[in-house]
Formats: sequence, C-alpha cells, structure tokens
Amino acid sequence: MKINARGPGFVEIDYTPMIDMTFQLIAFFMILINFSDAEQDQRVQLPSSALAKPPEAAAETPITIQMIRGGQIVMSGQLFADAQAIKPLLNNEKYVLGLRNQKVADATIIIRAHKEAKTGLVQSIIQVCQEMGFEKFTLRAKVEHSY
Repeated sequence: MKINARGPGFVEIDYTPMIDMTFQLIAFFMILINFSDAEQDQRVQLPSSALAKPPEAAAETPITIQMIRGGQIVMSGQLFADAQAIKPLLNNEKYVLGLRNQKVADATIIIRAHKEAKTGLVQSIIQVCQEMGFEKFTLRAKVEHSY
C-alpha cells in the first residue's frame, strides 16, 4: 500500500491494492462454495425413511433428476412431462462424460422424488437411464428420527 504525504496534516492512501485483493478473495470463495444445494428444487419434499442414511462419500460424477408432486421431472432446471423426454439431456451428459474421458457407467444418477410421487414413475426414470447406459442410482430420502 502506497502512502503519499503532502505536508504535515494530509495523508493520501492508495486503496487499489486493497480493493484488488478483496475481489480476488470473493472470486476464490465463489469457486470453493458448495453447490450441492443448488441442484435441489424446493418443490420436492423428500419422503421420510428409518432406513435412510447419508452417503459415505460424495458421488464423483453426480447427475440429479428430480420429480415434483404431479409427476413432472425437473432436470437441469427444465421441466419435463415424462421420463422419455429427458433422453436428450442424458445424451448431453454422456457426451460431456466422453469429453472428460469418463465412462457412463461411472456416473451416479441421483433421484429426488416428492414423497407423494408414484413409485412407478420413479421406476420409469431408472429404466430410461438404464437404456442410456447409466448403471449407478441413488434415491434420496429424509432420515426419520425416532426419539
């Protein structure tokens, strides 16, 4: 920080380096922020289960698919009427995995379904994903606490 003194009572401080460092810190923390909650749609209320447990480790290549109460599917911020409609997005995911030299079978499909969604619709999502070559699935639920 550069300080210029002009006479006995006036001191001028150069704030440019301090402002520059502040912006660098903001950029650094924006990169490190955890975006796991960003993929969660607030319209999805997860079912409770006594058998639910948190994952031991985070999935390396997660792909989140959500189902809201009416059975519509939310993927990548887009709303779809049925499971067949997500095939183009799954193709995009396969393409991106190929660019990263990763196998489709290594990706984990995370399904967050509303507690009132029909299980048959969840099964249709899994079936479509399997047709596209995905093999790993995780179903999300809230942990039911017994006191």
